[in-house]
Order: sequence, then C-alpha cells, then structure tokens
Amino acid sequence: MSNALDQERLMTVVLGPHVSEKTTALADKHNQVVFRVRRDSNKTDIRRAVELLFDVTVEQVRVVNCRGKIKKFGQEYGRRKDWKKAYITLAEGDDIDFMGPE
Repeated sequence: MSNALDQERLMTVVLGPHVSEKTTALADKHNQVVFRVRRDSNKTDIRRAVELLFDVTVEQVRVVNCRGKIKKFGQEYGRRKDWKKAYITLAEGDDIDFMGPE
C-alpha cells in the first residue's frame, strides 16, 4: 500500500473520544485516553493513527470489543451496533487536550 493511501486510512481509524467518569479518572491517574475506533482496526493501526493525529508517543494500546445493547422498540426487539474502544497509554509528559487552546 502506498504511503499516501496508508495515511488516509489511518486518518479514519480513530472515530472519536469516549468520555465517561471512568475514562476521566484514567486520564488523571494513569495518563490514558480512550477512543472509539473502527471495528476492523488492530493495535498497530491504532497506535500509528493516534501518533499521527495528535503528535504524541504511545506506550501501550489495549482494545476492547463492546457488544451492542438489545433494545425494545414497541413490540419489536432490535440491537445496537457492536463497537470497539481502545485504551491508549501515553508516554510521560505527553497529553491530548480535547478542549483545545483557550
């Protein structure tokens, strides 16, 4: 795969941050951030994408496959999409600021 096509694919791996009380505590305590990522991505793709997008050094990537919830819509049952999230441990001194400069 050419370098330009590879970088274009890496730009689509990270779908967005996953913000919750748990992820906020992880960010403060262990210098970790959590992202929703594409289901077909692997740890190497996620590492390269985060380093490319945010200009940080990634120490570790952990991946969790989350199953979609079963929901009831009237009398019918449906299911939300399955999704994947990645716990990214950043190197000491690196930080990702989602709020941007103030």
